[in-house]
Amino acid sequence: MLAVIATQLTIIWTKLDIEKMIKKHSVLLGITISLILLIIAISIYPGGTYQDKNSIGFDWTKNYISNLFEAKALNGSQNTSRIWAYFGMFVYSISCAVFFVNMSKKIPEKNFKNIIKYTGILIMPFTFLIITPLHEVMLNISSFLFWNCIGAITVFIFMTKLHFFKIYNIICLLIFFYAVYIHASSNWDLLPIIAKVNSISAILLILGLEYFTDKEDFAHIKPRRQHTGATNR
Repeated sequence: MLAVIATQLTIIWTKLDIEKMIKKHSVLLGITISLILLIIAISIYPGGTYQDKNSIGFDWTKNYISNLFEAKALNGSQNTSRIWAYFGMFVYSISCAVFFVNMSKKIPEKNFKNIIKYTGILIMPFTFLIITPLHEVMLNISSFLFWNCIGAITVFIFMTKLHFFKIYNIICLLIFFYAVYIHASSNWDLLPIIAKVNSISAILLILGLEYFTDKEDFAHIKPRRQHTGATNR
């Protein structure tokens, strides 16, 4: 009887440990799964670029990730990578939302905490809808919301001793603005490369902030006082 109880307690304890581990590493787990799915999609992409419709496979310097979402590849073949890319973006969008919720818990200022949290959650549907024919609109909205949240986080980073992230956050923001400039200037030869650099730098930033920042890093920052309608005399 005691052995049975001990076995059941061990199973329950193990489940709790697994759940705790998954919760702790949910962002890393989600991003890893999304990247695996996207790599699979890239590996089976039939081919074709805007410059060469007859090319074979995915060209990292000429294809866009958005090419994976189309019903047909640019070479006219049925796009077998589509479903993998869909699931990859779905998991990635959830991972981003979880990251911003986690990051908001570290920020002491209530208004910014809520902005980061709820804007981060709002990013999720717009990021996933990048897979639709409304790709350009959804990408613009999700990018605007994402980098505004990162900008808000950067403001607080500069109030801490996290010197590496002071530099890296700015680098990531500059890469994003450069990507916007490249797009606006219609430099289609360079854009596929810069877009991928922007995505990679953003993923590394997410993981860096998730694992190498803590609530204690921001604890010394005093929240702003809430203004009231009445004025003390």
